[in-house]
Amino acid sequence: MTTIEEALEGSTPLAEKVRAAGPYHSTDDVIARMRAILPTLTDSEKVATLNAHPRIGENPGRLSARSLQEQGNEALPELHRLNAEYERRFGFRFVVFVNRRPKAEIVEELRRRLRRSREEELEDGLRAIVDIAEDRLRG
Repeated sequence: MTTIEEALEGSTPLAEKVRAAGPYHSTDDVIARMRAILPTLTDSEKVATLNAHPRIGENPGRLSARSLQEQGNEALPELHRLNAEYERRFGFRFVVFVNRRPKAEIVEELRRRLRRSREEELEDGLRAIVDIAEDRLRG
């Protein structure tokens, strides 16, 4: 059974608030609570939740076993460059639900998302955090 912390890559502000709001009777209940709590997080809590997630394309030795399985170990230098650009621009990590897509496809999505606003990216990144958690909890 995957824990809330495993699903969210650690004891993030979101994980702490979800755990405190329990107990839960089902995975659906946990996911619904995650989605309900997201808008209540402060900006710094949102950023901390995103930054707990590993970078797409991170050195395999620095990924959790779950993230390595989801992302694969394909190296793509352009992904590293775009990740750094994204973090400089928005102030938090790029998070996307990879869902076993090839990294080349993720590079294109990252390029597209670099043209968006910080607010759009914060919202989409947090939505992806919950989508990833849901996949892990149901896995």
